[in-house]
Amino acid sequence: MPAADVLFTGGPVFTGSGEPLPDHAVAVIDGRVAAIVPEAKASAHIGESTTVIQLGGALLSPGFQDAHVHPVGAGVELLQCNLTEGENAEDAVRLVAEYAAATPDAPWILGGGWSMDHYPGGAPRRQLLDAVVPDRPVVVSSRDHHSVWANTAAIRLAGLDASTPDPEDGRIEREDDGFPSGTFHEGAMGLFDDVLPATDDELAYQGLLRAQEELLQLGITGWQDAMVGSMNGISNIADVYRRALAEGTLTVHVVGAQWWVRSNGAEQVAEMIAQRESVSALGAEDRFTLGTVKIMVDGVAENATAAMVAPYRDAHGHDTDNRGLSFVDPELLKGYVTQLDAAGFQVHFHALGDRAVREALDAIETAREANGPSDNRHHLAHLQVVAEEDTRRFSGLDAIANIQALWATHEDQLDQLTLPFLQPGAEARQYPFGELAGHGARLAAGSDWPVSSADPMDAVHIAVNRIAPGEDFEPLGGVQQRLDLATALAAYTSGTAYVNHRDHDTGRIAEGYLANLVVLDPNPFAVPAEEIHTSTVTSTWVEGRPVYTRTA
Repeated sequence: MPAADVLFTGGPVFTGSGEPLPDHAVAVIDGRVAAIVPEAKASAHIGESTTVIQLGGALLSPGFQDAHVHPVGAGVELLQCNLTEGENAEDAVRLVAEYAAATPDAPWILGGGWSMDHYPGGAPRRQLLDAVVPDRPVVVSSRDHHSVWANTAAIRLAGLDASTPDPEDGRIEREDDGFPSGTFHEGAMGLFDDVLPATDDELAYQGLLRAQEELLQLGITGWQDAMVGSMNGISNIADVYRRALAEGTLTVHVVGAQWWVRSNGAEQVAEMIAQRESVSALGAEDRFTLGTVKIMVDGVAENATAAMVAPYRDAHGHDTDNRGLSFVDPELLKGYVTQLDAAGFQVHFHALGDRAVREALDAIETAREANGPSDNRHHLAHLQVVAEEDTRRFSGLDAIANIQALWATHEDQLDQLTLPFLQPGAEARQYPFGELAGHGARLAAGSDWPVSSADPMDAVHIAVNRIAPGEDFEPLGGVQQRLDLATALAAYTSGTAYVNHRDHDTGRIAEGYLANLVVLDPNPFAVPAEEIHTSTVTSTWVEGRPVYTRTA
C-alpha cells in the first residue's frame, strides 16, 4: 500500500458503532480511509509526505451529521439581531436596543432567539419593544421558531387589531380589549408575511456560509436541512445551495427536505419531483440532493399546539377542550405520504405530541400497505411525547427516530410552560429515547439549530445523563430513558448517515469511506458520564482535509 497522505495515531478510534478500537491508527489516502491498523503496524504507512496527527489520547470519530437543522435561517439570524445569548427578558430588550442603535438606517429590526421561559406565560409583550424601538417595526422569532414577538409599529403596519381573527393553525396573544399583545404563535406568525421585507439573496448566501463555518467548528460534516423552500423572507433556500455549489463553497454534504405547504395539496408532489430532478441534473449529488419532503404534523407543547391524545390542562389543573393542532388532516396525510413514498421520496415528519407521532406512523403504515416496503427511510423528528404502544411500532415500519437529545432534560421551558399543562404522569413519557432504542428503533440525531445549540457533544451528554451539566434534577423520564455513550454517538454519525442515504461512504471509519472525521478531546469514553460535555472538537476533517483546527 502506498504511504498515507494523513495518518491518525495515538488515540482510540470510534468507528461509528460499538466501543472504540484501542491501539489502532487510521491511514487516509486521496480523501478516503485506506486502512485501520494496529499501532504496531502504523509506521509502515508513513512516507516522506505523510502528515502524522498525534492524537495524544483524543478520540477519532466519524464526522457528526445533523439530521434536523436550519442552517440558512440560523446563519442569517447570526448576521441580524441575535438574541440567543440573552439570559433573561432584560437582556433580550437590551440586545434589541443595541442592534437598533447600531443599524439606524435599517427600516426593520429582524432576528430571533428569545426564550419563552423568560416571560410570563411564554408571551412577551409589545410594550417592552416599544420602549426601545418605538419608531420602526420589530419582529423577532422565538428560539424555537414557533412564535414571533412584535412591537406596536409592526402590528399596526400589518393591519392587525382586536378584530383580527386567529388563523386556524395559530393563535394571537391578546390584551383585555382583544388587541394583539405582541406574541404570535404558529400560523399567526404568517400575519406579517405581506409586510415583512424579503431577505436579500446575498444575505441568505452569507448566512449559509456563516452557518457552515459554525457547524464545521462543532465537527458537523453533513446535515439534513429540514426546511428547504420559500420561507422566512428567503425566496428559495434551494437556490442558496445551488449558488454554493456553483461557487464551490459548499464544503459539507447536504440533504434538502423540501417544505410541504400545509395549505396546499397533492399537486405539490409533481412540483417536488421536478425540483428533485433539477438538482440531480447538476451532477453534484455527493454534495446536495432534494430527495426528502418535510411535513410539519403539529406544533410545540409550550404553546399548547403540539397534537396530544389527551387534552391540555389549564393553570388550575382542569382539562381544557384543547388537544393541540394537527396541521394536516390525518386522512389527507395518509394519502400524501403514500404518494410521496411511491415517488421515491423520504418523508421527514415534525411530530412532537403523541397524537402527531401516531398520525405520522399511521401514514407510513398506510404507505407500506399500498406500496410495499421501500428504502425511503422515513423519519420522525422531535418525539417529545410518545405513547408506549407507538414506540414499539417504529422498528416494524422501518421508521427512524430522529432525536433532539439536548431537550431531554428538566429546564425552565419544560418545567414551567409544558409539564404543568399536561396530564398527570406526562413527565414519564417525555423524549422516550431509551424505550425507542430498546424496542429496536433506528436512531438518528439532530439539533434543530437555531432552536437550540448545534453542539453534538452537548446533546450527547444529555442523551447519556438526562440531566444538564451542573444541574441536580432527577433524570427526565427516569434512568431507563438514558442512552449509552456508544449509542448516542452512533445516532450522530452512522445513524444520520443512514437517514441521509450516505451510509455507503460516510458515518463510519471504514476502508473506502470518505475521511470525514472529527477529533474529540478529552476522549468522552475516558471521562465520567457527568463530564461528557467537556469533550470538545479539536479538529474537523472533510475528505482528508482539515477544515477546522482549534487554536486555543
